[in-house]
Amino acid sequence: MSGTDREARLAPYRRTGQLDGRCLCGAVELRVDGDYLAAVGICHCGICQRWSGLVWGAFEAKADAVTVSGDVATYASTPFAERAFCPACGTHLWLRNTDRDDAEYELMPALFAQAAEFPLISEIYTDCAPAYAPLTGSHRRATRAEYEAKNAHVEGDVP
Repeated sequence: MSGTDREARLAPYRRTGQLDGRCLCGAVELRVDGDYLAAVGICHCGICQRWSGLVWGAFEAKADAVTVSGDVATYASTPFAERAFCPACGTHLWLRNTDRDDAEYELMPALFAQAAEFPLISEIYTDCAPAYAPLTGSHRRATRAEYEAKNAHVEGDVP
């Protein structure tokens, strides 16, 4: 998919505004004040399944729109990305590429009350999804092979 096709598909979900979120214990507060995507993407890769315990989903926010207060721990889950969590309660906060400073945040939707209204628009690694987690709807889907043909990934990542 070309960048133009992707932008056209995502255009209806582009928003600018403010969202406030927090971890389970409240030690970490997050604010999105700027551009974000009001839609959720789901991943069923083995790393995401292990991290989330089921399925992993996120919405994107521009790096310059995100402000974080409180202590945050990070884990380099791949050579090109980190996952962040609250060291006090363990709440998962985001996934973010580490190859550039302006990389978007992929934020956990449940941290933000407003995100409960965001639709599911994509699902990747669909052939790796566990039998107990089928998702329905008319969103875009990609198998492991389809996703990995076009995106950075970790070789041999299987559930």
